[in-house]
Amino acid sequence: MSSPPERSLPVKTLTTKILLAIARGVLTVLVLLDEIARPLYRPLADWLASLGIVARAEAAIARLPRSAILALLAIPFAVAEPLKIVGLIMIGRGQVAAGIVILAVAYLASFLIVERIYQAGRNKLLSYRWLAWLMAAIETVRVKALTWVKASAAYQSAIRIRDEARRWLRGLRA
Repeated sequence: MSSPPERSLPVKTLTTKILLAIARGVLTVLVLLDEIARPLYRPLADWLASLGIVARAEAAIARLPRSAILALLAIPFAVAEPLKIVGLIMIGRGQVAAGIVILAVAYLASFLIVERIYQAGRNKLLSYRWLAWLMAAIETVRVKALTWVKASAAYQSAIRIRDEARRWLRGLRA
């Protein structure tokens, strides 16, 4: 009985190339948006973390069993996800400003709350092997995507534009 013939990797078809280009474009936009938004939301996240009430809440969360912490993570999603849909519906109905505000508040609130809960219960949460594996996989994908996006011409152009805008603003202040 002979062994099956060895297969070589398939040559990329035009469809595959187009799908990869679209995926790269979407990733580029998402990473660029994150790079733009990070300076805006990071100070807010840091300020929130510095509040005494948040520190006490995080300490209380850290004392909970891991299953309770995991359940707590679901609450912000249960509230924010429907709000995101409402925001999109409003935008679709022509109430663009209100829809964008609802979307922004829902995203920011879910991000800030989920981050604080996760950080408070991180050690216990990562004792779930499946979650530890998932978080490691997500980090690997994030790093690869960032590396891929940062190598793109679009990202390099955006960084040049950002740096030129910063120099121009510094010139105005001087």
